[in-house]
Amino acid sequence: MAQPPHTAWYVATGPCTNAALLFAAYPEVAHHLAGLSIMGGAVGGGFCPGVSKEFGKTLGQTEGFGNETPWAEFNIYCDPEAAQAVFSNPIVSAKTTLVTLDLTHQCLATKEVRERLLQGNSEKPSQLRLFLHEILEFFAQSYVEWFEVYEGPPLHDPLAVAALFGYSSGIYEEDGDRYDVRVVTDGAHSPLDSVRGQVGRTVVTKVEAGPNGLVQGVRIPRKLHTGKFWDVLQQCAQLADEKISL
Repeated sequence: MAQPPHTAWYVATGPCTNAALLFAAYPEVAHHLAGLSIMGGAVGGGFCPGVSKEFGKTLGQTEGFGNETPWAEFNIYCDPEAAQAVFSNPIVSAKTTLVTLDLTHQCLATKEVRERLLQGNSEKPSQLRLFLHEILEFFAQSYVEWFEVYEGPPLHDPLAVAALFGYSSGIYEEDGDRYDVRVVTDGAHSPLDSVRGQVGRTVVTKVEAGPNGLVQGVRIPRKLHTGKFWDVLQQCAQLADEKISL
């Protein structure tokens, strides 16, 4: 609230519980947002070009594209009611960028990428780069074991943070489309599909422009320029290294 209207950013890299509570308790906060970026959801059905439909044990089992269930992504699945509350808020949803698994699975931290982030421009990796490399190596092995994804682990949360750079950064490609997002809340958390159903699934519908030509709805980027993203991440690591060394 200390920030001028339409300037603050909120980035949610986990379930939407806190975001939903914030906008319910303090609805005036919505007017101070420049944007809300959420890492969550899975559309499937070829929503994003260049992503294989057969992407591991869970991903791609059906027309869904989930990683917690065949239909649902983990963050949305954990609290589908909260996610639905956020997406159904007309002020908030019009400022929202949803970074789905369909997009993040275009961004694989391959062995070459991991080595580049480790070395940077120095012969001796910094503690930060060693830490980042260790995390990525862990998830690389995890994705082999859990999802049979061998090229490298997809990066999720950093792509939600990248929304702050805007479309002018060249990381995302703006297509002008906006979507109404509905979260399936019927069903219960259970290991059984018969009980669980499609709870946590994100169902998106393209929103057409109104009489004034404006389109209101959630922005869901579909195309990622991975080279530009890795360049920006490399620049961030370089800046961090310089600040640490001061």
